[in-house]
Amino acid sequence: MTGDDLTTVRVDQFLPHPPARVWRALTEPELIARWLMPADFRLEVGHRYTMRATAMPGTGFSGTVQAEVLAFEPERMLRIGWRDADSDQPCGADWTITWTLRPEGRGTRLFLTHEGLDPDNPLQRRARTIMGGGWRSILTRRLGEVLRDLEPR
Repeated sequence: MTGDDLTTVRVDQFLPHPPARVWRALTEPELIARWLMPADFRLEVGHRYTMRATAMPGTGFSGTVQAEVLAFEPERMLRIGWRDADSDQPCGADWTITWTLRPEGRGTRLFLTHEGLDPDNPLQRRARTIMGGGWRSILTRRLGEVLRDLEPR
């Protein structure tokens, strides 16, 4: 997490895997389920899908995310709308997650931008802190494991 912009979490991570492999992990439902959350994802602008995780009452997160594919450029960029399915939750999550892939040497520089956090909402400030570290951990550990499993043997 970098910068003083309290509305955004940014992560910049080098992955020693080619963009095509990283793209697969970001867009194939069975792979997404292994590193993020189970999802009925389809790479189609306007496709709406649901992801389920553990509820986090301390942040006001219900545990269910309503997501929508907003835009994509194959092997370059994927933008997802991300809302808490329970609109009565005090967190009021209505965020945009953008994944940008850039070839770098034999690997990929993956940029994550998580936008739309409300710095005036104490629950969203807490969510920003948790997600700042959480995204970095997910990318280095869980996504990294999935990518290693995809390597040719």
